[in-house]
Amino acid sequence: MRIVGGKYRGRQFHPGKAFKARPTTDMAKESIFNILQNKIDFDTIKVLDLFAGTGSISFEFASRGCTDITAVELNYNHFKFIKDTVEKLGEKGVKVIKGNAFQFVQKDVQQYDIVFADPPYDHPRFSEIPEMILKSNLIKESGLFILEHSKNYDFSMLPNYSETRKYGSVHFAIFNK
Repeated sequence: MRIVGGKYRGRQFHPGKAFKARPTTDMAKESIFNILQNKIDFDTIKVLDLFAGTGSISFEFASRGCTDITAVELNYNHFKFIKDTVEKLGEKGVKVIKGNAFQFVQKDVQQYDIVFADPPYDHPRFSEIPEMILKSNLIKESGLFILEHSKNYDFSMLPNYSETRKYGSVHFAIFNK
């Protein structure tokens, strides 16, 4: 895993061969963050990273100056890797929660400027995620929801859908609050 932009640009972290998460490709991360850079001020936003996996997305936000990031990951080994990487970076603005993203969404009362979700593409409840997030109170009024998904999904018919960006096999459905 490599951080592609910001103050940690080029830093690499190796989760190990037994790691089960599928990290977002460097090309896709760089592209989506270039888009976000033109829309938001990273220094002032609050981010929720659901199904955090390697923590790659959280670290990209932190690297670009975001100081209020919550990463939610269920798998203990993934959670521990994210937590250890946060410590190595000395990042105080990244809070790591070991928990079920579905339960977190139902219970969390905070609001975020950006909610990013990168669930396993084969998750049995994958298609429920956009509606669940959009119906929750997680996203601030002017916030964004970004869902990473495969080409097998089309979310363009959902309310608040804005656009889909495609980078190789990685697709990002972007929703405005």
